Amino acid sequence: MTAIDPYIKALGRILLSLMFLSSGVQKAMNYAGTSQYMEKNGVPGGLLFLVIALEILAPLAIIIGWKTRWAALALAGFCFLSALLFHFDFGDRTQMIMFMKNVTIAGGFLVLAAAGPGALSVDKD
Repeated sequence: MTAIDPYIKALGRILLSLMFLSSGVQKAMNYAGTSQYMEKNGVPGGLLFLVIALEILAPLAIIIGWKTRWAALALAGFCFLSALLFHFDFGDRTQMIMFMKNVTIAGGFLVLAAAGPGALSVDKD
């Protein structure tokens, strides 16, 4: 372990989390529109509250390094499920790219779940 490893892990946790934190807040601010989008794609709009809670609480947990492994696993599953439900149209190049982005981010969260949050965290794992 080098002296900068804890800082690199902390920065990585923050960078992985920012998009989800922002997305959760945006979904909360446009609840009706997001609910309609979900229903248009066959996902019950009633699940939106859980999505928002996950997209806000899990990134905050990861950022501070609390229950990081569980939060990372939850977001990895969320990324993969989102890829399957919303971006599985490989005939559309944009959707294929979005699918691969989600799968790639899921991989990053799986690595975080395996590696743990590092020394600069509540868990100090």
